[in-house]
Amino acid sequence: MIWIFNIRKAKNLLLILLAAFIAALILYIQKQDISVFVPVREHGALAHVETSQKRLALTFDSNWGTNQIQTILETLKSEKIKATFFFSGEWAERHPELVRRAIRDGHEVESQGMRHEDYTQLSTQQIRRDLLLSADAIFKAGGVRPVLIRPPYGKISTDFLNQASALQLQPVLWNVYPHDDANPGYAEIVRNVLRTAGKGSIIRLHASDSAKQTDRALPLIIRELENRGFTFVTLQGLISDSKSREHLLN
Repeated sequence: MIWIFNIRKAKNLLLILLAAFIAALILYIQKQDISVFVPVREHGALAHVETSQKRLALTFDSNWGTNQIQTILETLKSEKIKATFFFSGEWAERHPELVRRAIRDGHEVESQGMRHEDYTQLSTQQIRRDLLLSADAIFKAGGVRPVLIRPPYGKISTDFLNQASALQLQPVLWNVYPHDDANPGYAEIVRNVLRTAGKGSIIRLHASDSAKQTDRALPLIIRELENRGFTFVTLQGLISDSKSREHLLN
């Protein structure tokens, strides 16, 4: 009887220890900051990432000219900031050296379509062809294949969402946009960003020559947001935040 009692007691103790080990393992996993990129699987366009961390992403549309993007790349390098660039395929074909430079500097390079056309005005076949051509052009220019797509002018349609999903491209919009391409003045650009930026924000700026004041506004935006405790990451890094939930525009 004593032997049977001891076996039962040992089994109970083993179960208690096993439960404690599992609980500790779960707690450990939850505390880890997983940085592997996992694409958003939901059907929609990402405009903001909900996260408990003070992290946000600087993104740039760049489809015309080469002067502003070179200045912006220099600023990002001097400020030690990694950002995300959305290039059109046509621009990438014309300027592969700048695509490669952005990648060498640690920035993320993604797609904004082949010819920067309004997808709501294209047929299903035209959308698919444009997405494929853009992905191929960016790959040939920089050796990386885009996984994110920012629709030109921010215009989306059901056909576009369906085709992007079929090609495993995640559509991306933004929740902070200071209309820097309208050249409202560098101080106004800074104010507009600081007024609306927060945890998980996707900030849309331009690195095209038509946006003539973004380069002057950029260092002020970076320094003030860093003073407020924010950290800049690439868009894939923001999405990969293990504590985030994706907010989608369906």
